[in-house]
Amino acid sequence: MTTTTSSIAHRAAGAILGSAVGDAIGAPYEFGPARPHLTLAGTAADMTGYHTWAPGEWTDDTSMAVPILRAAAAGLDLASTEAQDGIARDWRAWARVAKDVGVQTSQVFRGMRGDDAAAARDAARRVHEANGRSGGNGSVMRTAPVGLAFMTEPDGVAKVAAAADAIAALTHFEDDARDGAALWSILIHLAVRDGRVSLDDALAALPEARRERWIGLLAEADGADPDSFAHNGWVIHAVQAAYAAIRAAGIVLGDPATHTPVAFRRTIEAAVRIHNDTDTVAAIAGALAGALVGASAIPVGWQRLLHGYPGLRAGDLTRLAVLAVRGGEADSRGWLSGDKVDYSSWTGRDALAVHPHDAGVLLGGVDRLADLPEDIDAVVSLCQLGAREVPARIGRADVAEVWLIDDATPGANVHLAFVLEEAADAVAALRAEGKRVYLHCVAAQSRTPTVAALYAARHLGVEPGRALAEVVAALPAADPNRAFRAYLAGVGR
Repeated sequence: MTTTTSSIAHRAAGAILGSAVGDAIGAPYEFGPARPHLTLAGTAADMTGYHTWAPGEWTDDTSMAVPILRAAAAGLDLASTEAQDGIARDWRAWARVAKDVGVQTSQVFRGMRGDDAAAARDAARRVHEANGRSGGNGSVMRTAPVGLAFMTEPDGVAKVAAAADAIAALTHFEDDARDGAALWSILIHLAVRDGRVSLDDALAALPEARRERWIGLLAEADGADPDSFAHNGWVIHAVQAAYAAIRAAGIVLGDPATHTPVAFRRTIEAAVRIHNDTDTVAAIAGALAGALVGASAIPVGWQRLLHGYPGLRAGDLTRLAVLAVRGGEADSRGWLSGDKVDYSSWTGRDALAVHPHDAGVLLGGVDRLADLPEDIDAVVSLCQLGAREVPARIGRADVAEVWLIDDATPGANVHLAFVLEEAADAVAALRAEGKRVYLHCVAAQSRTPTVAALYAARHLGVEPGRALAEVVAALPAADPNRAFRAYLAGVGR
């Protein structure tokens, strides 16, 4: 029996965020030519938007994943009729207002003679019979949430495979489409559960008659140019292109040492360089890469602009992902399902100070969110927040939520340097946009002074030791933990 540790939660959020950012970054390049020299900076500037897609807006890939994610977050068994009926209904409701729906999926929805899973499967079979095929990549693009299910079940892999097959069959009748969804869901499940993946374990869950074929397909993709799989609207080439992008980025599924923030960024970069269905390939690749590296490896600049149907943002996806991996079990403090997190046992929550090196940045505790000065128009949060803790007047794109744990234990923050730098850079980016920023954690004792000092050192030219000393003087209760201090001591050396 597997328990849902904080590491599992971290990787679960990474899977969902990774898929969504791949989708949003890839969208502007969809059906265009290959871009072999495109580079991504890992900043908000990579979220360009295009035509009807705003910068950071996800497409149908993520919009179709959301009903599956919500069902899992509600604690529903994804293999059940109840869950699948709800998913089918939610998809049809979305399709009525969607900016874009895949051709095959749209045909299924139009052909449904009812509003439940059975009607969807019947329509999918008829579409397959009419067209002679139904192997589009849509079955895999939305499958990341299935990989989060059954995490505490001893036979979780088999259950994930069955649920992925059944949910894929709601719109895709063909074996390839269902097998691709099952395989990718299993890979994500194992990555989230264990932090590493054995391909043999994942492939063993596929139907024996078709297993050898998928072994060969992944072997063909390993080391190949992702753009060589030209027909990536087809599920086989989409999966091969996604796997090739992951491997091209240097990720070895079974080696956590290769599961780095740089490798995640390179995975998305490799996926969006290709021609044709870039957003879907990047969503598929980003889901597995994100499951391996975890949420904190995904650039804050990407997360800050991320949004889409039905009015969700990165923080919402994170909370839903963690709920899903916990089987719908909420936490006692309100982070996952409440408007506000209960930090009542902490002292110093009302701390407040002006940054000693930048008067446009305030430093403080979580309670000050309720009465921020009117001239504060951006927030960088270093602790868990409920759904409505940031004042509604502050634009959602001006809120950066950073996955950072105040724990000096080795491994508590697997990408510590990257996360601290991303947080400091988020402050700088918002200031460059003319925003006045509130930088906070629970009580401004450890995380806030560390990031404040790093911001001064990294962006304002202040010597790190002096920066920390002067920030601590402004926040008398400040006392960064030893891991944070050790990092700051090495800055600039």
